[in-house]
Amino acid sequence: MKQMNLEDIRAEIDEIDEKLIDLFLRRMELGKSAMLEKKQCGKPIVDRLREREILKTASEKSGDMSVYTRRFFKELMSLSRSYQGAVSEGETPLAKHIADSLHRDAMFPKTAFVACQGIEGANSQQAADKLFPQGNIMYFESFDGVCGAVKSGLCDYAVLPIENSSYGSVHAVYDILKDGELSIVRGLKLCIHHELLAIPGTKLSEIKEIVSHEQAIGQCGKFLKSLGDKVKISSCTNTAAAAKTASENKGVAAISPPGCAELYGLEKITADNIQDSENNYTRFVCVSAQSAIYPGANRISFVLSCRHEPGELYRLISIIDAMDVNILKLESKPIVGRDFEFMFFFDIEASVLEPGIIGMLEEISRSSESFVFLGNYQEI
Repeated sequence: MKQMNLEDIRAEIDEIDEKLIDLFLRRMELGKSAMLEKKQCGKPIVDRLREREILKTASEKSGDMSVYTRRFFKELMSLSRSYQGAVSEGETPLAKHIADSLHRDAMFPKTAFVACQGIEGANSQQAADKLFPQGNIMYFESFDGVCGAVKSGLCDYAVLPIENSSYGSVHAVYDILKDGELSIVRGLKLCIHHELLAIPGTKLSEIKEIVSHEQAIGQCGKFLKSLGDKVKISSCTNTAAAAKTASENKGVAAISPPGCAELYGLEKITADNIQDSENNYTRFVCVSAQSAIYPGANRISFVLSCRHEPGELYRLISIIDAMDVNILKLESKPIVGRDFEFMFFFDIEASVLEPGIIGMLEEISRSSESFVFLGNYQEI
């Protein structure tokens, strides 16, 4: 046989690709027909037994290429499910919930009763002021208290820190959100500056204890390490409470926002800000007891758990990938009482108004062991 040159090889590849396109389109249409027939007969849309049989047959026929053939068919079935989801979009309780949440012509409110954790001067208060320029803030000691105020109707919204660029996620907030009783309606990214504050006239060498929230302590790790073991590091409920403690105790300094100096009669005792990075940002979310999707929403959050089987998480991610949607965050958290099984928190860059996105969410929901839609919102 004559050895093929590059042009001949490419020509044959092009010929095969033409056939593959026709076969692919035909298979997708047949998949849709099968889905419609299943719905008419009341059968489940996803038939895992048949999928396993297809993968088994493909592997057995492929010899040394079985790994690649199996991957090819997995992708093919994932694309087929995504297409079927888009075709049947809007037929589930999830789709109805999303449709009922849409506020197409409404603007995000500027005034409301807002719950925050901490006291005056806390970073949550700064975030709330940016989100609600004419808002009325009520303070609570704990995140549970903040969220309870919204669930009970005492407050319209709650503003909660959810993630820091230097120190990671605020897990206590994720623990509250995973139950789905509150919906995220807005997000805010706030640049965080930490200063070391103490009673006026205090020198750094006179400080015996530094107090702050554990997140702020983590964000200032390099500075605190430089102090050695001579200074005690203590955590408290928030950075503003730390400033109040420092104002009442000589020899105690607080890691707090700059605004707390004037509020509590303190002064900065280091020349510079003390956080590890100047690009230190905290993401806050605004949550409500009522789901609402406002114009400009471009971020979707949800939490799910999947079957504890090989490839299950990959299969769910492939549904998102099939729609060419960017995953902004994926974080796992152990499920209490289960043997190293996890729930997964997702943030994706998308809007439910985009074609196929609701169908994609419906498909993810059908394919998950549990699924909670947390909201579609704009982050500012």
